[in-house]
Amino acid sequence: MATVETETHGQILVVRMNRPERLNALNHEMRCELADTWTMFRESADLEVAIFTGAGRGFCAGEDMKESLEDGAPGGRRPPQDDPFMDGTLEKPVIAAINGFAMGGGFMLVEGTDLRVAVDNAVFEVSEAKRWLLGGYNHGHIANLPYALAMEMALGYRFTAQRFYEIGFLNRVVPADRLMATAMEMAEHLLTLPPASRVNTVHMMRQMRPSIAPNMERLADALHNHGAKSDRMESRAAFAEKRKPNFIGWDDPEDRYRLPKLD
Repeated sequence: MATVETETHGQILVVRMNRPERLNALNHEMRCELADTWTMFRESADLEVAIFTGAGRGFCAGEDMKESLEDGAPGGRRPPQDDPFMDGTLEKPVIAAINGFAMGGGFMLVEGTDLRVAVDNAVFEVSEAKRWLLGGYNHGHIANLPYALAMEMALGYRFTAQRFYEIGFLNRVVPADRLMATAMEMAEHLLTLPPASRVNTVHMMRQMRPSIAPNMERLADALHNHGAKSDRMESRAAFAEKRKPNFIGWDDPEDRYRLPKLD
C-alpha cells in the first residue's frame, strides 16, 4: 500500500498521507514518496493548486518514533532526492486540509502551506521541546504571533483548532464532513485568478514572511548540541514504550550555566 495517495480534480491535486494506523507518522518511505509527489506537482504543466491532507483521524503525527529508534537516527532519515515542498522551490499554492492531529513534524508540514482549513476537533502541537534539546523557538515568530503565544507554542503546549483560528493561524474551521469541500472551494477560487497573478502573489507573500536571522540559526545549532544527547533517544523510547521518560539532562551539571549566546 502506498504511503502517499494522490487524486486529480482538473487542475487541483489532492495529496493524501496514507498511514492511518500510525496517524500518518513520517517514516522514510513516506518522506521519499512525498518528495516524488511534490516534484511531480512542481513540474506538471496541468496542475496548479494542491490540497494536502491525511487519511484517518490524523493529519500527521510527525516523526515515526519507532523507526527512529530502530535506525538510531533522531528526526528520521531524510530522502535522498530533493523535496520542493521542504526546500522552498515549489511556486504553486498548497492548501492544508487538516483532518486531525498535526503534531511535531506534522505541524511543520501545516506551517509550510499557504492556506489552512481544519476540522473542528483538530489538535496542534510543536513537539520539539519534548524530543530535542531546543524547542520550536522559531515557529511562533514565523507565524507572526505575539511573544507569549510564540513561547507557549515553543514549549510544547497543545492548541485546539478554534484557538488557532482565533489567533490567525488557520483560515477556516469546519465540521469533518465539510473539510474537503471547503478546501476544494478555496482551491477553485485560486483557479479563477490570472495564472501569473496567482504565482507572483504567492511568491511575494512567501518572501515577506518573518524569518530567523543567520546568527540566530547559528545559536540554535549550538543549543541543539548543548546537554545530554541521550535524552533525544530517551524521549523517543518513552513515547514508543508508552512510559514516562527518564531524562538525564546535562552530562556536566555546570553546562547548565554555560549556555552559548549570540555573538
